[in-house]
Amino acid sequence: MKALLTLGLFLLSVTVQAKVYERCEFARTLKSHGMDGYLGISLANWVCLAQHGSNYNTQTTNYNPGDQSTDYGIFQINSRYWCNDDKTLRAVNACGIPCSALLQDDITPAMQCAKRVVRDPQGIRAWSAWTRHCQHKDVSEYIGNCGV
Repeated sequence: MKALLTLGLFLLSVTVQAKVYERCEFARTLKSHGMDGYLGISLANWVCLAQHGSNYNTQTTNYNPGDQSTDYGIFQINSRYWCNDDKTLRAVNACGIPCSALLQDDITPAMQCAKRVVRDPQGIRAWSAWTRHCQHKDVSEYIGNCGV
């Protein structure tokens, strides 16, 4: 019984560790995966979007009570349209992935899905974090001193 109690306390103390990128590390990762200039979107705009959406944290989620969807991962990709979380009603899943794939340390699925999002007519304007914090602004500071 004592062993089970100890095991239970140990399991409660284990936490999921998120990958939180440093700004320049994130910029270099995006650049190495062809995000710079993808559909005309500068690297600085991608970095600005992620900074204001997730603060570069792969485990970030935000629930949207209005439509009962959730935004997932470093790019805050929405479960109503882009991924499947088995919770969002009438979800489209246009990226064809589980939302949990957007919470991994490996952000390759998140980058692939973000590219899919911007191919939609809304483009990068699909993200309210981008329209509020990056659109019509000088975003060069987001990649400043990164050597990219």
